[in-house]
Amino acid sequence: MKTTINPSANSVVKGTVYSILFAISFGHFINDLLQAVIPSIYPMLKEDFSLNFTQIGLITLAFQLSASILQPFVGRYTDKRPNPGSLAIGMGFTLIGLVSLSIAWNFLFVLFSVCLVGIGSSVFHPEASRVAQLASGGKKGLAQSIFQVGGNAGSAVGPLMAAFIVIPHGQSNIQWFCLIALVGMLLLSLVGKWYKGNMQEKELQKSDSPRIDEHNSIYVLSSRKVITSIVILLVLIFSKYIYMTSMTSYFTFYLIDKFGLSVQESQFYLFAFLAAVAIGTILGGPLGDRYGRKIIIWISILGAAPFTLILPHVGLTLTVLLAIVIGVIISSAFSAILVYATDLVPGKVGMIAGLFFGFAFGIAGLGSAFLGWLADYTSIEYVFRICAYLPLIGVVTWFLPNVKSTRHR
Repeated sequence: MKTTINPSANSVVKGTVYSILFAISFGHFINDLLQAVIPSIYPMLKEDFSLNFTQIGLITLAFQLSASILQPFVGRYTDKRPNPGSLAIGMGFTLIGLVSLSIAWNFLFVLFSVCLVGIGSSVFHPEASRVAQLASGGKKGLAQSIFQVGGNAGSAVGPLMAAFIVIPHGQSNIQWFCLIALVGMLLLSLVGKWYKGNMQEKELQKSDSPRIDEHNSIYVLSSRKVITSIVILLVLIFSKYIYMTSMTSYFTFYLIDKFGLSVQESQFYLFAFLAAVAIGTILGGPLGDRYGRKIIIWISILGAAPFTLILPHVGLTLTVLLAIVIGVIISSAFSAILVYATDLVPGKVGMIAGLFFGFAFGIAGLGSAFLGWLADYTSIEYVFRICAYLPLIGVVTWFLPNVKSTRHR
């Protein structure tokens, strides 16, 4: 069996609907902002509940696994039965999780609360990715970047808001973020109405189905080659997200331990890194549309290696500057990887989005738990020295097929 890779195959007949793209991106912003509250309050939880780094890692593991395991199944289900209401439902789970986290009185209660937030994420991402593709008008890389940058921006703003709202005033103030969740539910309900009225599932499936068109067909791959390519992309996701989790979960601890910063000061520097991640994300999709996704994946993963290798050996100023550079470079890969994967498996946007988002979250959770244990066993600085080598795994990009993409002229 062979699969024809046709970059324009998922295009919807109508043009790009930017209002919906920006709306779903803002929904992603809210979703990830609320999730970012969890790692942002790790130093506070560590002190309040007398936790060690292993337990901090287990909190991330619980959150990430609940956010990852369900996603491929949700995506597979919604490929067959799209559900516009699931966008608001996912945000509802996040809302309940935040309320629960604000009143949690022990470690197990914290684990239960973050699992609810994770379930909200697992319901939101596959269907939201479908909405982004439906509104893309064929500009899939751009649409995925707009969608993804909302999440990255939310992840950047979350720690900053937590530094002002939660850290100085205590755990109960997490409830203020519930108001943001209510705004998100309202917004996603409106997006769901547009989605319900504009679903063109039959047209999408017809255009997504494998076909050979001598004018538009770019590359034909065997099923074995498609599977191998998916595995390579997942290896790249492993490299990217283990390094990312070292930054999002432990960069504040690294700065506090090595440079003697306060919790609030470390949050500002984490914000700088996450803001750089947002910038890199918005660049990755359009550049992939224009120059090809494989070259963007090359640059994003392997290109970050020189900077990650230097970071553990410099002072505070250079550490922050290098973190910003790393954030811009390494974050440009995800949009390119996800669109590349949806081109490999036409007609399965929800399943592929669920698989890749789910794998990313799951591997980040496992990585965080392992890195927490490693930090307890050695030191937080040693963790960063080891993680510095992860981007070198980007060399496996060599084995991806050279699938050309169409440019929008």
